[in-house]
Amino acid sequence: MPQPANQPRSTALSRQLHAGGNLVLDGALATELEAHGCDLEDPLWSAKVLLEQPELVKQVHRDYFKAGARVAITASYQATPLGFARRGIPEAEALERVALSVHLADEARREHLAENPDAGPLLVAGSVGPYGAYLADGSEYRGDYTLSRSGFMEFHRPRMAALVDAGADVLACETLPSLPEAEALLELVAGFGAESWFTFTLRDGAHISDGTPLQRVAELCDAEPLVAAIGVNCVPLALVTPALDALGQVTRKPLIAYPNSGETYDAGTKAWEPAASSEGHPGHEAAAPRSIAEGARAWQERGARMVGGCCRTTPNDIAALARLWAEACAGG
Repeated sequence: MPQPANQPRSTALSRQLHAGGNLVLDGALATELEAHGCDLEDPLWSAKVLLEQPELVKQVHRDYFKAGARVAITASYQATPLGFARRGIPEAEALERVALSVHLADEARREHLAENPDAGPLLVAGSVGPYGAYLADGSEYRGDYTLSRSGFMEFHRPRMAALVDAGADVLACETLPSLPEAEALLELVAGFGAESWFTFTLRDGAHISDGTPLQRVAELCDAEPLVAAIGVNCVPLALVTPALDALGQVTRKPLIAYPNSGETYDAGTKAWEPAASSEGHPGHEAAAPRSIAEGARAWQERGARMVGGCCRTTPNDIAALARLWAEACAGG
């Protein structure tokens, strides 16, 4: 059951951030599952593997922990009762699969810590993908769908409850393209007393995908004490710096960025294309970094305390990032 917002269920993330640490996130789950032979041409995407090969999900989490990730994001991005219902799976079983996504990440964490006692603390973030992910038509990059506030809340509430009850340390409200959906999720986060982060997709360096100014959504998130970090994910590398610049003008909360590998997804062809030039992105004239590790220092200077990868990134990308940050810490 939801509990008062002034009594958060977990403060594991904010405690680490307040202690001054920088956290390396994991990278793409689906990319690694495909590398292991999974066919994800399915509306459920990576959630399909929760039904068919759950042990493989745990293995990918372990691979990212081994690479140096301190946070594992669960395979629940497209795991929703409505999505599973398309397969004839009843809601109770669907929510069991959502809970399973947390248990798999937690098992991977425990197994990694058993072999590497000094690797912790490690966190499990319950992925709360947008309504557009359920639509499976690329609309999480456009934000061109409409639901009422109650409609958004009805869609997201069961999954969020399952993630929290299963023991997720934090809710990753991610790949959000629209203001109304973010407003609904903020209300749910407060109702559950669940610490969270909010990350958005972008139209350009100053606007989220539905055209709302990035600073507007940052102000809303900044006002919610349970939001531990604000940022962007599943965006081209070129947009991270201008987005962090915009966010830093309106919030002092830790920032977070986990962009794509440098390619851009075409929802029409369902293929990845080389990223467009950074020219023309508002407030950004420098060349885009060629990798997450290459961009991380500049992002950290702009307040990014949590950095990782989204689509098309791999454990190798996360390992390079982890080495970079370890060297920076060692150098003072």
